[in-house]
Amino acid sequence: MAMATAGTSSFKTLSKTLLRSFSTKSSHHSNHQQTHKFLDPNSYLGSWKSPNHPKDAEKKLAQLRRDYAKQVKHVRKEYIHEMELLRLEKLRKEEARKEAIRVANEERKRLKAEAAKVRAQERMVAEEEFRQLLLKERAEKLENWRMKQKTHEDKKKEVNELLRRQSSIWIEENDLERKIKGAMDNATHL
Repeated sequence: MAMATAGTSSFKTLSKTLLRSFSTKSSHHSNHQQTHKFLDPNSYLGSWKSPNHPKDAEKKLAQLRRDYAKQVKHVRKEYIHEMELLRLEKLRKEEARKEAIRVANEERKRLKAEAAKVRAQERMVAEEEFRQLLLKERAEKLENWRMKQKTHEDKKKEVNELLRRQSSIWIEENDLERKIKGAMDNATHL
């Protein structure tokens, strides 16, 4: 049973690998495989010629190990240097990205502030126009009220003038008594 599970898991891994390799999408891995530059052939590989004496073989092997250790140390230094350069490049790109974001934010804030200033000016202009409109309406209402007051006073004066004219036609007091007696005497009964 365990053998069957191990077989199916290796089959799944193999099928996934094959599917990835047949994928039409170019991935970083496949791109790296295509652009990778291999080192020159190593002089150590295939360079061992067995000496006749075991002590010579031991010396030669120790020398090969030392040379190999030196090469590994050199390769490690190069690798560390490359990783540091990559880290610095990544850091530089991140700083550039942050700077671009900061500049974009400042620009956005500046535009927002300008838009707010324009809106404030438009609002002030609208308020001033509204204030002028209110003043104009108040002036018109005041003028209308004054006209009504004037016409009312004119009517009052007319009524007073009419009353004054009519009062000049009124009967004197002694004539009034006589006319009242005459009216009572001549009264028609209903």
